[in-house]
Amino acid sequence: MSASDQPKDGRKTPAAKAGKPKTAPPRAAGKPPAAGGRSGPPARRAPGRAPTRSPRGPREDYPTVQAFVAIGANLGDAEASVKAAMAAIGALQRTQVTARSSLYRSEPVDAEGPDFVNAVVAVRTGLDAEQFLVALQRLETQAGRERPFPNAPRTLDLDLLMHGNSVIDTPTLTLPHPRMRERAFVLKPLAEIAPDKVPRAALARVTGQVVKRIV
Repeated sequence: MSASDQPKDGRKTPAAKAGKPKTAPPRAAGKPPAAGGRSGPPARRAPGRAPTRSPRGPREDYPTVQAFVAIGANLGDAEASVKAAMAAIGALQRTQVTARSSLYRSEPVDAEGPDFVNAVVAVRTGLDAEQFLVALQRLETQAGRERPFPNAPRTLDLDLLMHGNSVIDTPTLTLPHPRMRERAFVLKPLAEIAPDKVPRAALARVTGQVVKRIV
């Protein structure tokens, strides 16, 4: 600073007293330097925030067993009813359809009315046999199933054929299904999706029953 720059009262400025140029204040510890310098410590996550994780789908780790259900209908649009029943079974709680047979047409056996459309589905289910039976009967009711007399024509018929290795004989449920090996409309679609469940001898015994694959 020149003499002309000094204050008129003759006092010196602080810089003039020190005799040194002003310097920038020291950088606070932990702050990153200007561009081109070394990076400081990694940025800290805001308190209370959890780390971001990849989204996960729903877990289905409940124990399941394999079961088989025979489906039949001979009133209304029977083909559409059987297809709708396949989807409805797969939508049951803790249940997934793992295989679907083709659709078959057959004459009524121990029943009345028009020809039946039949199929069989394999499922994995976390429901026990009694719970699964109740769920199937609920689907029949929702489809308009009525029982005015034994073996009456039906909008939907759902028979639980097997439920794991269950062997049950109660007034409401018998497993394996007691008449499944007497009916071609059950054995043929079942053999299509689970040939290990249908002995050849059983198929041979029902060859006289006419069952035609339609879809």
